[in-house]
Amino acid sequence: MREARFEVLVGVVGAPVHRYLVRRAAADAVDDVLAETMLVLWRRLDDVPGLGDGTAVDPDEVLPWCYGVARGCLANARRAEGRRLRLVERLARTAEVLPTASVDHTELHEALRTLNELDREVVQLWAWEGLAPRGIAEVTGLTANAVSIRLHRAKKKLSVLLGRKNAVGAGQEKGKGGSEL
Repeated sequence: MREARFEVLVGVVGAPVHRYLVRRAAADAVDDVLAETMLVLWRRLDDVPGLGDGTAVDPDEVLPWCYGVARGCLANARRAEGRRLRLVERLARTAEVLPTASVDHTELHEALRTLNELDREVVQLWAWEGLAPRGIAEVTGLTANAVSIRLHRAKKKLSVLLGRKNAVGAGQEKGKGGSEL
């Protein structure tokens, strides 16, 4: 029943509201604002004056209210566009100049290719996406323990391949803070 009432309403107000928006909005925003307007009309279907049971709808009763909804949606779209433009301007003013020389990561990518696909994915989720083992486990379907083991082994292999073996843990001096075998 609700769907039928909405279809009747759209049949009566769809074209006039579209024309209303075409005359007031940028061409690339009309369809988005129309869709938002229709969504509001759907949500507030019971509030539309003059709709009744939806069998016989008088455009003179429903159109002004629907124009008001479209006007509100258009105002929201304009405010959102204004915020977006202000953000772009602010980012442009504060953007740091990026170095012209690009960093060569060829060695790293070659080392990553030596890992099997799952280990490579685990390392990338950890390093690039910043996920903890529990999050990586959720993505990959492994257990968190299995992820931790794979990550440890993969990092160790990458360290050897990249020539960055550290006999000492980070922040520790050799012979201090830990058991020596």
